[in-house]
Amino acid sequence: MLRERARITRETRAFFDSRGYLETDTPLLSGSLIPETCLEVFMTERILPGGKKRKPYWLVPSPEIWMKRLIAGHRTDIYQICKCFRNGESSGHLHSPEFTMLEYYTMNADYLYSLSLTENLLRTLHRFPPLLRITVSDAFAEWAGFDLYRAAEEGSLAEEARRLGLDPPPSLDTGGLYDLIFIHAVEPKLPRENPVALMDYPAFVPCLAKKGKDGRTAERWELYINGVELANCYSEETDPEEVRRYFALEGEAKKKNALVDHAVDEDYWKIFSAFPACSGVALGLDRLIMTIAGRRSIDAVLPFPMP
Repeated sequence: MLRERARITRETRAFFDSRGYLETDTPLLSGSLIPETCLEVFMTERILPGGKKRKPYWLVPSPEIWMKRLIAGHRTDIYQICKCFRNGESSGHLHSPEFTMLEYYTMNADYLYSLSLTENLLRTLHRFPPLLRITVSDAFAEWAGFDLYRAAEEGSLAEEARRLGLDPPPSLDTGGLYDLIFIHAVEPKLPRENPVALMDYPAFVPCLAKKGKDGRTAERWELYINGVELANCYSEETDPEEVRRYFALEGEAKKKNALVDHAVDEDYWKIFSAFPACSGVALGLDRLIMTIAGRRSIDAVLPFPMP
């Protein structure tokens, strides 16, 4: 397994190096993070000389916060393989509090280009079957049995959840109801014979992706292999005002609900005043190795599984 892990990592680097991508090496510690209510983080602190003052830091859940600063300053295709950290998740089957991420950004490209690039990467590393492309709207119609956008606009998502045998708490908003139905009624039924790109996510789910031309969708896809979610991709939002609004809304929600609060750089949106059009992909390398190696647990492909 160590040899297979080394092979996949080596060939991944060669794939991006041969296409002119610049490998980056950004910090694992950050004095602020991008607010994301869907995950929890690890906090630590630096003891300053003398021992009386301490400065808080957080372990990065992804290198995005640093890589986008590099993009703003250098406008070049970049990739990175690094450790990332997410708190509050179980260890074993699909999760580890410390894991390896492959993240890559392509300039003057959208999410469709990144999907083709990712499909080429998969073919380079392993003989995967052809990729299936399924929109979120079609997935809900097929496996949940209703029109997602009509239900969202009519306010009937809670009713649809109950029809599917779910018991939604009254406090759930549109995004929460979407997540509930997706996790329990749609995601488990995605095809497993082929890799699946689930495409065009609803715009009412907060993320830093550009909106689609129809205004209802975001230019985003997620990659599933054998039912396991491996990667997330956006056509990156480049409008400073949209980024500022996202940080404000997600930051407020994070402060209310996070188990581990963290600082947010209130000026981060300013780097987008000269940000190039680009598309980024975050891919869980441990999960990809697990899939290629035919293992059922992420622990089986880690040199030292976390207790």
